[in-house]
Amino acid sequence: RQEYPGDFVFDYKDPVTLGRFIMEGGKISPARISKLSLAQQRRVADAIKRARSLALLPLGAPAYDQTGRPEATSAKPFTY
Repeated sequence: RQEYPGDFVFDYKDPVTLGRFIMEGGKISPARISKLSLAQQRRVADAIKRARSLALLPLGAPAYDQTGRPEATSAKPFTY
């Protein structure tokens, strides 16, 4: 059973949702663990990489030791 429908858009500006697909050491969890289809896994990996490049998510294992998980500030992701 999938939690996200096939046409769900993983937004790089929503670090809380993307944080669910990152393991303890900062690695992106594989599709067999995250229960995503191959296309969804590709989209979530691209969104995580984009969020990391914009410093919305920490990069690498030492950063996760210091910062931890992103905090949920609101139910909706922020917009510009």
